[in-house]
Amino acid sequence: MTAAHWLFGDQLGPHFLAPGDGGPARSAPVVMIEARSVFRRRRFHRAKAHLVLSAMRHRAAELGDRVRYVRAETYREGLREAVGDGEVTVHHPTSRAALRLVSSLAGVSLLPARGFLVPHDDFLAWAGGREGRRLLQEDFYHWVRRGHGLLMDGDRPAGGRWNYDHDNRRPPPRGARTLGAPAPYRPREDGIDDEVRRDLDRWERHEGISFVGRDGPRLFPASRREALAALRRFAGHRLAGFGPYEDAMLAEDRVLSHSLLSSSLNLGLLDPAECVERAEAAWRAGSAPVNSVEGFVRQIAGWREYVWHLYWYFGEEYRYGNALGHHAPLPGWFLELDADAVAARCLSTALAQVRDTGWTHHIQRLMVLGSHALQRGWDPRAVTDWFHRCFVDGYDWVMLPNVVGMSQYADGGRMTTKPYTSGGAYVHRMSDLCGGCAYRPTERVGERACPYTAGYWAFLHRQRARLADNPRMRRAVQGLDRLPDLAEVVRQEERRGDAPP
Repeated sequence: MTAAHWLFGDQLGPHFLAPGDGGPARSAPVVMIEARSVFRRRRFHRAKAHLVLSAMRHRAAELGDRVRYVRAETYREGLREAVGDGEVTVHHPTSRAALRLVSSLAGVSLLPARGFLVPHDDFLAWAGGREGRRLLQEDFYHWVRRGHGLLMDGDRPAGGRWNYDHDNRRPPPRGARTLGAPAPYRPREDGIDDEVRRDLDRWERHEGISFVGRDGPRLFPASRREALAALRRFAGHRLAGFGPYEDAMLAEDRVLSHSLLSSSLNLGLLDPAECVERAEAAWRAGSAPVNSVEGFVRQIAGWREYVWHLYWYFGEEYRYGNALGHHAPLPGWFLELDADAVAARCLSTALAQVRDTGWTHHIQRLMVLGSHALQRGWDPRAVTDWFHRCFVDGYDWVMLPNVVGMSQYADGGRMTTKPYTSGGAYVHRMSDLCGGCAYRPTERVGERACPYTAGYWAFLHRQRARLADNPRMRRAVQGLDRLPDLAEVVRQEERRGDAPP
């Protein structure tokens, strides 16, 4: 008898059922389990819970009689109900917790991971060949491009350069309220979404399960058909304008030219290969410039792959890294996404977007939300958990390296060479968010002192001993000696504490 195949809720595309190369049998019945315990353990954003459940149920509807869809309290209970003592295969899960679970279950056979460009063994071989050198993302990215013939002209990168970052860091056009990019694809809700929303309401009323954030009309794809439509829309209409302003922020333009494909990739609705190949095809057809295409390809073939592999390579102890000794708890206003309590316009805008949609782009995550957490000394594990719960594309493998390594520098530099934080001048340069704000990016002290500017210097003062010998931070740390009001800044920020800025 053919073993059943278990699909997790982030393995929803057809490539997870394709036979051959370590895939399940073509005739294998499919098992899907909706475990309520997942939502009891963490207080997820309601829009995220809605998206994941809607996507799972849409996939089950597509599979029809082939799938046994079980709603249970736990995965163990659901699997027992679905197959009893029968044999089951499953592709390598995306979290350590899920891997421990499937490894502990009798009769479950583990198949290779799918949904990524680089197999685990290939990454280990690349990392092992570094001979003690740092696992630099840029070197990894070049290796992936060469190995997959991606955006290459022979043995050289397309356009003559590997990296177009220099061309892709423009501030928004002066006076512009939006970039004027074509609108992104937005799905239409259906009866499955209605059912999910009723179930979430019932869980909140009767099951003791609670959520954070708002669940408006679903904004992100929940089916393969919708995800492909979103990919076509981005590649055909939005990719061309993506590159130059990918780091910009505008108060009235939440999505700019970003792809909004991260949740579809992380649910497994899209395969990364089809995304980067479509982008490259747009460049070769002359419909998108190389800097925009390279920037998008780097996000997927470079950063996404790099983060996935570092999650497994660094091991479970990486989760507990706290090189800067940050232990402050997250304040209630941040946990509750209470944007209305915040006067700093950049932070209020980003927090409101998380509250309303469960998504912001990478600069808001890193240089607004993450930077504030870093400056205030919040516990990196709590910050990681917050990003995991509150973002529709947030999963353990995504957020652990991104937050512990990139955003909070809690690994002491294993992933990045310096803490990513700045004063208000960066936000002022890259956005229109300082206009109309209660604070001024140039002021460190007083009622109008920017919490990012003052917070930046207070952070450097607090971490001076740890950062003084960092080559990329040395000049910034030395700048402390030129601040005549440093003592006043430090006292002011100690008084401010974790009150909403």
